[in-house]
Amino acid sequence: MQTADSSNFLRSEAELALEEARKLKAERTKTLGSPIELPGKPLGVEIIGGEAWIAESTAVARVVDLENGKSRRIFRGHGGPVTCLAFCEDQKILITGSWDKAINLWDSQTKDLISSTPAHSDFVKTLLVVPSLKLLISGSSDKSVRFWDLSKPRDGKPLAGLGSISSHTRPVEALEAHPTSSTSAILFTGDTMGIIKVWELTLEGGPSPRWRSTLKTELTHHRTRINEMAYGNGQLWTASADDTIQIIEYPPPATATKPLPPITHPTAVRCFLALSLTELAEPYLITGAGDVIRVYDVSSPDEPDLLNEMDAHWHDVTALRLWVRKTTGDDGKARVEPWIVSASLDGTLRKWRLSEMLTPQAKTPAEKPKPVTPPPAKSGGFAMTEEEERELAELMDED
Repeated sequence: MQTADSSNFLRSEAELALEEARKLKAERTKTLGSPIELPGKPLGVEIIGGEAWIAESTAVARVVDLENGKSRRIFRGHGGPVTCLAFCEDQKILITGSWDKAINLWDSQTKDLISSTPAHSDFVKTLLVVPSLKLLISGSSDKSVRFWDLSKPRDGKPLAGLGSISSHTRPVEALEAHPTSSTSAILFTGDTMGIIKVWELTLEGGPSPRWRSTLKTELTHHRTRINEMAYGNGQLWTASADDTIQIIEYPPPATATKPLPPITHPTAVRCFLALSLTELAEPYLITGAGDVIRVYDVSSPDEPDLLNEMDAHWHDVTALRLWVRKTTGDDGKARVEPWIVSASLDGTLRKWRLSEMLTPQAKTPAEKPKPVTPPPAKSGGFAMTEEEERELAELMDED
């Protein structure tokens, strides 16, 4: 009994020390990246034009103007934190997943709820739309992956299920897909044990069409939780709680080659942005591990070069997205410039000019700041209890 009490005491001391460190860093970083403060924690983010679409812990999806930080639209209707979002019909329809186990479809401009689908028996954790296949794929804490028909998303009915995968033994929190024809695709599913399963999806026609999934291989190059995946140029990029980003060739080359070395970090990598897979097509990798953003030159993937480390937030970074910022200068000429938007459990979005991120900034000694308490969340709407906040943190952290 004494051991348990001692353990609890030590854990509490560690938690207090972490809390104090975060308070100090909150003061030190309070103006970095022109922060946009949110009422809740951003769990998922997508950028469209000059707007950030946010899946928020306050049970809403929020649209924020990246220039002035104002909320433009708020989508209310979920009964728990909104964990993920996606789009269909050329972004005219917003799709959200939540702790309430439902998938909701909304008119992205009017905010009208189009339909709500009881999708899983536990939290919906990730959503992926394959537009060319009119297919929505969802992953859940119930360890399953489900397929949904997006051929008639505006009919107001719950989405029709088109099959499922139930072979994972841990929650599925990362999905990626690559269409190979109008009726087939390669699907990657990643779970919290670090297993990535690779499937061939084939559409079976008839009066009741379904997606048949055939397991092609299992990738075990990570030791624990898969947090994010991206596929392009014949490569699968993966971020894991085992403190690494890894890049593997898929399909595997006909002739065996030496695997690329993992890009190691001091702590779990929650998110990344491979600019080579974006419209910029530049050989840079941006990662979020803990509260630090790192920038790598990966023009030689076998020898990644760390260009910059940025103390960007005072809590874990949850998403990194490209923002192609369009402005008009005093001369009336339009300008286009790439920026990076970061989201964090510190309740902010921050904006960074890519050209500055690629150049390390000289560090200057700073006075030790006085401890401050991070600003409280704004009242109103869905509020998480202390126990739910703790559960959210544990779910975001556990392997």
